[in-house]
Amino acid sequence: MQKKNKAVFLDRDGVLNKEMGDYVCKFEDFHVLDNFEALKTLQDKGYLLIVATNQGGLAKGWYTEDELGKMHKHLKEVYHKHGVEFTDFYYCPHHPNFTGDCDCRKPKPGLLLRGIEKYNIDPSKSYFIGDRERDVEAGTSAGVKGILIDSDQPISTVLDLIE
Repeated sequence: MQKKNKAVFLDRDGVLNKEMGDYVCKFEDFHVLDNFEALKTLQDKGYLLIVATNQGGLAKGWYTEDELGKMHKHLKEVYHKHGVEFTDFYYCPHHPNFTGDCDCRKPKPGLLLRGIEKYNIDPSKSYFIGDRERDVEAGTSAGVKGILIDSDQPISTVLDLIE
């Protein structure tokens, strides 16, 4: 039987980049947080690193897929320079006031379930680090252990919660 992978899912805003209090709409406002060593440690322990983020600003028309793509490309490049590779990026482009209900907007587990299926991940050996209660809820619904941090809190401060 194929061995299952383990993963650390990561919210984006307030976890990987500076929390702006609202949507990060412009690339100029996208400031990467230094969680390089912490994520390298997790990667070296065999965890896949997968980003799962609500991006309702897309549905609101506040920024484009192109602008979002630039932010994610920059995030990948900055972390790559520190030896950290993100396995994938999942984002929910919906907003309930604009696009109705969907299965991917956290606290629903859709983004995580997609990653779990695609990368053969064992949820019981995986985690979701986020700065909102909805991140923990999404993790719990997907069978993943949620870890709640404060916005912009260094991930290194919660490494002891991950086996």
